[in-house]
Amino acid sequence: MNQITPPPKLEIIPDSAPFSEAQRSWLNGFFAGLLSDAPTPLSSEQGAGIMQAAGDGDGDDGEAPWHDQTMPIADRMKLAEGRPLRRRMMAAMAQQDCGQCGYNCQDYSEAIAGKSEARLNLCVPGGKDTARMLKSLYEELDKAPASAAAPAEAEPVAAAAPAAEAGRSRDNPVAAKFLSRRQLNKKGSEKETWHFEFDLDPCGLDYVVGDSFGIFARNDLGLVDQVIALLGASHTTEVRGKTLREVLQDDVSLSPAPDTLFELVSYLTGGALREKARALAQGEDPDGDAATLDVMAALQKFPKVRPHPEAFVEALEPLQPRLYSISSSHNATPGKLSLTVDCVRYVVNKRKRLGLASTFLAERINPGDEVRVYVQKAHGFALPQDSKTPIIMIGPGTGIAPFRAFLLDRRATGAQGKNWLFFGHQRSDCDFFYADELNAMKTAGLLTRLSLAWSRDGEKKFYVQDRMREVGRELWTWLAEGANVYICGDAKRMAKDVERAMVDIVAQFGARSTDEAISFVADLKKKGRFQQDVY
Repeated sequence: MNQITPPPKLEIIPDSAPFSEAQRSWLNGFFAGLLSDAPTPLSSEQGAGIMQAAGDGDGDDGEAPWHDQTMPIADRMKLAEGRPLRRRMMAAMAQQDCGQCGYNCQDYSEAIAGKSEARLNLCVPGGKDTARMLKSLYEELDKAPASAAAPAEAEPVAAAAPAAEAGRSRDNPVAAKFLSRRQLNKKGSEKETWHFEFDLDPCGLDYVVGDSFGIFARNDLGLVDQVIALLGASHTTEVRGKTLREVLQDDVSLSPAPDTLFELVSYLTGGALREKARALAQGEDPDGDAATLDVMAALQKFPKVRPHPEAFVEALEPLQPRLYSISSSHNATPGKLSLTVDCVRYVVNKRKRLGLASTFLAERINPGDEVRVYVQKAHGFALPQDSKTPIIMIGPGTGIAPFRAFLLDRRATGAQGKNWLFFGHQRSDCDFFYADELNAMKTAGLLTRLSLAWSRDGEKKFYVQDRMREVGRELWTWLAEGANVYICGDAKRMAKDVERAMVDIVAQFGARSTDEAISFVADLKKKGRFQQDVY
């Protein structure tokens, strides 16, 4: 009788991995059960990587107290002190989970730490501050032990959103048709805000309310030609298989000037100018004007330096898409999409500067033109699953965009939940966006309450958070009834002030201490009842 030889014991988790004997035995059994073929034993780095995916093997507790869009980068980095590199990289980001980089913040940081993503400049909201911090942290990667960063060889902890489906990723945009524009402000306004409409039928895209729309804009041709003139080059010079003008218009960012451009300048000059260029490349501000230097201003600052067009282009950042909150509902108007956008124009040293995408949409394309676009799925910003749930929406200025979409969607789907909108701007007679629509919704009963705040109508400035406090008792009643709260708009000022008002209202009308009220609002966030789309 033949003796049956037992199968060899599978040792997938190495002895050097930081697990107890019981944990290692269980994990070996678990992974052996998943694998039909004989596995290749993991290296100690890969074993540590599995544990990192669980968030507890590199001394990290998995918490992210810095994940707050309103917090300055210095404060975020302080909260991340002592954490693994991948977590400090996350803290360096803008914390918006906007998807503009193709990831959310945690996945982007882990992709960099795992060396599956080499681009350190994708965080558009974080800008130079984030890019510089990531560069500094990235330099620590080769010095750090494997347990301090995501594993390079293990199954990736995180990956970018797949680009396979057209129009669902910045890496795979589609062409949508630009339909129309109309200005929302009336005469006398200090702002310039537009309603833009697009036709999605030709590209087959759809979306849900709460999603964002990515726009690939083109640089202003006048600015491009001025930059070419400062280089002393011809616009027909061939770079990357295109003309210099085409590359500068379509492929690279002309604002702000990147550190790499100042590095290039430092190689092409000497003396005090070289020292100044080196200082700017290191994030210093020798003349007190670093924050105002776009590419053209940087060339003007060093007028005798004329980089070769090819080297110049390589020193610039790629042109990034811009994301905007969608202000329409696919359920209400299938195949159509709208945006509500402030047009950015300002003057620096007597030179007019233009917001890239806002002025592209406002003046550099015509109805019928095609634009490269994609839909960015929202992370935790959506209507409640139960259509009977009341919602409170707080969106001053262009922050009204997703809430117009929410209201249109609730009307189209027959949702029964109550709707309360807080809207504010500077002046009631010229800055009341979608006034006719909103008043009609209120008359029809769709908009249960409409609370308005105008900061320039009276002698004293009055904002949405002030209106919230005025109606605090009723707002608390809605919260007690299970209402969801949504904020859209400026992260640095408005969102902070609104959240503070929420805490005060909960404390006053919910009979809680300040600490208890803060915990109450934090719990709303954890339960998905307090959602933010801030920038």
